[in-house]
Amino acid sequence: MNAADLKNIVAGFDHEAFGSQAVFRVALDALSHPGRVFDMPLVSARPHQGHRAAAALLLGLLDADTKAWLSPTLANSEAPAWLRFHTGCQIVTAAQAAQFLWVAQGDDMPALSSLQAGSDAYPEQSATCVLEVSSLHADVAGWRLQGPGIQSERKLCVQGFANGFAAEFVAQWADNHASFPRGVDVFLITTTQIAGLSRTTRIQSDTES
Repeated sequence: MNAADLKNIVAGFDHEAFGSQAVFRVALDALSHPGRVFDMPLVSARPHQGHRAAAALLLGLLDADTKAWLSPTLANSEAPAWLRFHTGCQIVTAAQAAQFLWVAQGDDMPALSSLQAGSDAYPEQSATCVLEVSSLHADVAGWRLQGPGIQSERKLCVQGFANGFAAEFVAQWADNHASFPRGVDVFLITTTQIAGLSRTTRIQSDTES
């Protein structure tokens, strides 16, 4: 990392231990209760690009043993240097090699089927995708979610997918869900909120018959 990179790096967590614990707790709750919208503790600074909630989440989840991939808008900003400095993570150029992916709002997301899905013996060795969107609305028509962590059914309206990607995402998610225990987990992130999608979750669009 050169001097120019270091000069432009902003701070991380206001309090490293407390910040990391708070973020990890919310992330765990989000995956344990898919589709429920949580406020993200905004206990850190962030690079100029990317949602602040996404930056806080990755600051709490990444470490020196993890590989991260960033979508083009983020990769061509100070975000990679910021993550490397504060977490020690490795930044990779191939999405297929990453354990965590950060996709900026408006950027295309790699196909879920192309990402690390783990194995039947080691399903935890799979990728987690942090996908930025513009808004999350609980109990509003859009998606109907079912599965572990959901009593009967949960509604979630997600807005801000790139290039009308919402329908394609639902189709890809059906294949991802069918590969359980293998599969990718996803966090949907606004500037201040988070919702988790565990691979155990079934998604049906309200437009489907």
